[in-house]
Amino acid sequence: MSSSKNKRPHLGRGLEALLGPINLESPVNNEDTPGPESSKYPVDKELEASRGELPLADLIPNPFQPRQFWNDEDLKDLAESIKHNGVIQPILVRPVSKGQYEIIAGERRFRAARLAGLENVPVLIRRATDEQMLELALVENIHRADLNPVERAVAYKNYLQTFSLNQTEAAQRLGEDRSVISNYLRLLDLPKDLREMLIRNDLTMGHARAILAIQDDNLKRKLANRAMAGRLSVREVERLVRKILQRGQESESQKKEKAAYIIDLETQLQTLLGTKVRIEPNKRGQKGRIIIDYYSLDEFERLTEKMGLAAADSY
Repeated sequence: MSSSKNKRPHLGRGLEALLGPINLESPVNNEDTPGPESSKYPVDKELEASRGELPLADLIPNPFQPRQFWNDEDLKDLAESIKHNGVIQPILVRPVSKGQYEIIAGERRFRAARLAGLENVPVLIRRATDEQMLELALVENIHRADLNPVERAVAYKNYLQTFSLNQTEAAQRLGEDRSVISNYLRLLDLPKDLREMLIRNDLTMGHARAILAIQDDNLKRKLANRAMAGRLSVREVERLVRKILQRGQESESQKKEKAAYIIDLETQLQTLLGTKVRIEPNKRGQKGRIIIDYYSLDEFERLTEKMGLAAADSY
């Protein structure tokens, strides 16, 4: 791991920290408005000098856009606001060819402006490499936009892979807890149909995290459908998961003749850690071992964090 003096800049405050305050007004129609900390960052004079207007026809959507789903009703509402107030915060773009510009940040405003029938929109022009473009797009969406959980998980995964980071390094650069990134990435282990339920908001993040403790995909599906049909709370789903895990442990315990309290402890640990756990006491019950399964180095990091430990950098 590189030394601290070689670390990349911290990206926890998103575009504002990277670019300086883009607009000091208080936009009424923008979901990613800079917060009250804007004044802490010096104004990027070169960026401010690039402020102007461009035809919508000259703008190209961001090819690195993590967002895959756009809420039509929200876009219509924003379009109506734009009809009355205009586009308050400029769209951030970069030049890519003569007369054409790619959107770095503000694609939602771009789409709503087009829906509102505008011909020109306010812009700020910034030169950026493809790598910077991807990083800016990911940071903006992760921190400022309402991505669904699966989109956010994919954004984290792309961020890790593109910049060859582990979860701890990504968390430091994005200003997140490492456990947040880990919890989102685990959603990608769900079967495709369950991920689609998350996208449609039929399941919440809490429901999904509870269901992930079950190893069998068919059981995951049954529980997810039951949760959706019965409008079960996260607590209710967690209780069902504990029962399912306990039944599995009881079946296994019949062979090993484990005591009921050991099975119960195993179930509690599996629910807490979200992975398979086995307790193997000796015959007298005064000694033994606890075996915790993990299936990747990222999973190992997640478990050590869950237990309050720090994974070795060299692992």
